[in-house]
Amino acid sequence: MLQPYRDQFNAHFTPAAYTNLLARLNQLTRTTIDFRVAETPCFFPRELLNELAETGAELTHQLLNNPAYLQASNQTIPEPYRVPNETPQPNFMTVDFGLVRNPDGTLSPKLVELQAFPSIFGYQDILSRQYIETYNLDPNLTWHLGGLNETTYWQLLRQVIVGDHDPENVVLLEIDPSHQKTLPDFHVYEDKLHIATVDIAKLRKQGNRLFYQRGGPGQGTAIPIHRIYNRAIVDELERKHLQLPFDYRDSLDVEWAGHPNWYFRISKFAIPWLHHPAVPPAVFLSDWYDGKGRSLLSEDREQWVFKPLYSFAGKGVQFAPTDAELNAIPAEQRHNFLLQQRVRFEPVIDTPHGLTQAEVRIMYVWPDGGTLEPMISLIRMGRGKMMGVDHNRNQEWVGASAGFCPQQE
Repeated sequence: MLQPYRDQFNAHFTPAAYTNLLARLNQLTRTTIDFRVAETPCFFPRELLNELAETGAELTHQLLNNPAYLQASNQTIPEPYRVPNETPQPNFMTVDFGLVRNPDGTLSPKLVELQAFPSIFGYQDILSRQYIETYNLDPNLTWHLGGLNETTYWQLLRQVIVGDHDPENVVLLEIDPSHQKTLPDFHVYEDKLHIATVDIAKLRKQGNRLFYQRGGPGQGTAIPIHRIYNRAIVDELERKHLQLPFDYRDSLDVEWAGHPNWYFRISKFAIPWLHHPAVPPAVFLSDWYDGKGRSLLSEDREQWVFKPLYSFAGKGVQFAPTDAELNAIPAEQRHNFLLQQRVRFEPVIDTPHGLTQAEVRIMYVWPDGGTLEPMISLIRMGRGKMMGVDHNRNQEWVGASAGFCPQQE
């Protein structure tokens, strides 16, 4: 999108440089990247990234400043996972946008979804730096938002994730972390913040305290946990029928970096509550069956997307849903599904394989007692209906990427 960077990159790209990029990423993350990394970063005008960051913040504050919404979002938290001592705001936010073509030919952002849950802050910073170094890109390009640089970026992440605690007493908590595709991200925090990655099923509970084991079986040391960087997703817990060594409802002597309740409070559930030109029409499936909000959606079902409220990586998303597919959802579960006007991404990234679509995720942190801060963007490139990296495996010049813009003068 941003010239001359786009044309220069395409002209100087070599497969050897891309192979080098992947090798560097594997080395720096101490593992093998198990998702597709795009051959290219994306170059955007600073004004566009600033607009996306400001819009995402505006939508987040619209929800947090709406008492009716906050009251309604209480119902989204399943009773077995209702964690006490909820923080007044989420520590992490991600807001995903597609770029669409207006009738006058201009581009504008449209919300895809938003989630009060951390994304891959660690890996994304490493990826961006490696694009610059591997391809010898203009050092005037930046990938940080909000005036941050690499030093202040990690200072802010440390503040939110570790706080005032000894890193030994802070853990990244996940379900079977060694088998997660986000393992490269976990390793970056281990190296940068010196915190441990811990399997949620292997915690120990004594009284109202949680502990993790450091060292080999039978000879390790039980380390008390003072703060949890929460990466465990409840729907995965449910799918795997895991028996945990603690109950989420326990009054535990621990802080949460990313309080679990916010995962439910700000999710696809929020979209029908938002009022903004960037937000496409949406209605809960339960309301649609009750005859509410039907006029919001186009009569053409090819323009509809059907989504479960709580899922990651595009699980359960259906395009142009039929009556049979909608009727298959039991009535008592329909409030957990959303019908939304489809966002048709405009292909804007010029690649050797043709124009390619880009979904832009703006990633924020919200320190305890601080303000919502945009940190970095994450780009998904694709040429199909779905933008997630899992849906573009058999193509080239697609997948997970990074966004760059010129630094402010």
